[in-house]
Amino acid sequence: MSSKNSNQDNFIRFALEANVLSFGEFKTKAGRLSPYFFNAGGFNDGARLSALGRYYAKALQDSKIDFDMIFGPAYKGITLAAATAIALADEGRNVPYAYNRKEAKDHGEGGFLVGAPMKGKVVIVDDVISAGTSVRESVDLIRAAGAEPAAVLIALDRMERSGTATEIGEKSAVQAVEQEFGLPVIAIANLADLMSFLSASSDAELTKYLPAVTAYREKYGI
Repeated sequence: MSSKNSNQDNFIRFALEANVLSFGEFKTKAGRLSPYFFNAGGFNDGARLSALGRYYAKALQDSKIDFDMIFGPAYKGITLAAATAIALADEGRNVPYAYNRKEAKDHGEGGFLVGAPMKGKVVIVDDVISAGTSVRESVDLIRAAGAEPAAVLIALDRMERSGTATEIGEKSAVQAVEQEFGLPVIAIANLADLMSFLSASSDAELTKYLPAVTAYREKYGI
């Protein structure tokens, strides 16, 4: 097994153990009934956040993307960017990071941006891409500051067409971001990795969800 695959499998196992990834029947924001649910808010203690940062850092390094700094969109992206920056520093790559406020501050340093000055090629770190709104806002902030977005780094690519339960779009949110901004999207793992993980699992409690995940991908997948 390649290190690439083991990083993805290990991440999926880690997400399951942390109850960040769960199986069952969940209604998505788009009104679809999904057989799985991923909630990055569950990486909510020091050990989990530290491990998550290492998975992000490894996916970023494996991608061979050229970058100078990291940006975390408020609010979830702030801790994710910080954890990734710490993990990269532990690996010997010390890069600056910044994040934004939702509301401008009119005292102290002021403005929307906090952290290192924006410069060079910037990687945007977030949990997932659903509508692409967070990416759009981040790209605008980065460009307005005179830097250039280099990539978007996320935890899980659902590989799912945009739209609702009845209106299914042509592209996924990730594909739309890639096409609209010309930015590569790097995911620690995606739906195909999740299906491979379920297929290879010896845990009957997990493998029983494979038909539902397969059917969901056939209906909404890219």
